[in-house]
Amino acid sequence: MKVLVCVSSKTGNTLKVASAIQEALPDAELYKVENAPPSASYDLIFMGFWVDKGTADEKAQEYMATIGSKKVALFATLGAYPDSAHADDSLKNAAALLPDCEIEGRYICQGAIDPKLIAWMEKLPSEHPHSPDEARRKRWADAASHPDAQDCQRAADWAVELYQRIASFQGGVAVSG
Repeated sequence: MKVLVCVSSKTGNTLKVASAIQEALPDAELYKVENAPPSASYDLIFMGFWVDKGTADEKAQEYMATIGSKKVALFATLGAYPDSAHADDSLKNAAALLPDCEIEGRYICQGAIDPKLIAWMEKLPSEHPHSPDEARRKRWADAASHPDAQDCQRAADWAVELYQRIASFQGGVAVSG
């Protein structure tokens, strides 16, 4: 089974996760979205992005629009907590961008927020929905140390399990863990 790990990463967070997935699936090819080859020759695509406005970032969306009908596993990073409704909605919104694809799995973890974005939010008036408050500043601080080694290991384990499930279903060779 030919596997592509395609990633859009602004600050390097999502690239860390993509690298962990590629290391766990050594025959997988890893490309940044800007240099990714056409998806036609791949059997499975791990599509990675950073969450922007509740969905995949613009560069990821551009590549996703070219995928066509494929098996896709989505992975992402975001500043919010990965068990939040925002995280779940972001993955659902990204999946909706791939209506002809079989979404085989989803993984999301926290990622450090771009300092420029935090600086912008710090200047927002208190009545703005994204203005800083105690809870938001705590989430920013929590996000600053992610993705960490545990997040990357979870992503690698998720990718291997997903790959093995698909390969065994297709009668292919499974990757050892």
